[in-house]
Amino acid sequence: MTENGDFYYGQDKIHYEVVRKKVTYKEKIKKPESDKLIAKKAKPRKVIIKVHPDQRVVATAPNDATDEMIHDAMMQRARWIWQSLQDFAKQQDHVLPKRYVSGETQFYLGRRYVLKVITSTETADGINSTVKLSRGKLNIELSQSDSELDAEERAVLVKRLIDEWYRNKFRSISRERLEALIYKASWVKNSPSIKLMTMKKQWGSCSIKGNLILNPHLIKAPKECIDYVILHELCHIAEHNHSENFWRLLTQVMPNWKEVKARLDGMAEFYLNE
Repeated sequence: MTENGDFYYGQDKIHYEVVRKKVTYKEKIKKPESDKLIAKKAKPRKVIIKVHPDQRVVATAPNDATDEMIHDAMMQRARWIWQSLQDFAKQQDHVLPKRYVSGETQFYLGRRYVLKVITSTETADGINSTVKLSRGKLNIELSQSDSELDAEERAVLVKRLIDEWYRNKFRSISRERLEALIYKASWVKNSPSIKLMTMKKQWGSCSIKGNLILNPHLIKAPKECIDYVILHELCHIAEHNHSENFWRLLTQVMPNWKEVKARLDGMAEFYLNE
């Protein structure tokens, strides 16, 4: 059962979720006056507060933390929480369509890279246009003939080159991740095939025959997010609906799937931006 709370910062009401964590026992020690082993309790964890890109505020707290303790922790960081929410809201307001020119941001496996389009003055005639990832930049080297295109045609070409590069990278990485994760899905007898399909509202799906369809835009997300989508679809081979059994199965193979899903959903607008 999810716990929720609210607090005010000025005139703004801020909603937050609470995630409880069990208090663990670190080690067993002997009392000086006794031979008996007793459990040494770990120090109480503090309330950890995170503001996600999708503007969710989540407090992770020990099981024994009171509502008042959690609320006080929120109030102590109220200004930071409010500012983070403002920053993420502005960031989402400025997700503009790509122009595929130098200086724009491109994502690859969760990291941001600056796009650099190198013109014909830096390339020799007869060389095919290429895409290379190097030192924090995604470099597009245009051939002599390609660099002579007008701005609109060049943007179309650069987008096509990047899309092809993404698909090629994802084709190998998705297969690599599937092979690394398939052991968790004991109900899957044969390794499924993977088909790439660009989708606007889905990260993946599973066919009736048990094969996976994945969105190549996933290559822009961290590997953990790719793993989540693959495991999600593998679970559909056993449970075809989003039933209670499905979510139970997903939790077994990926206990932290909710956090990973929130991370992926929070950046979806950026990863799907074209």
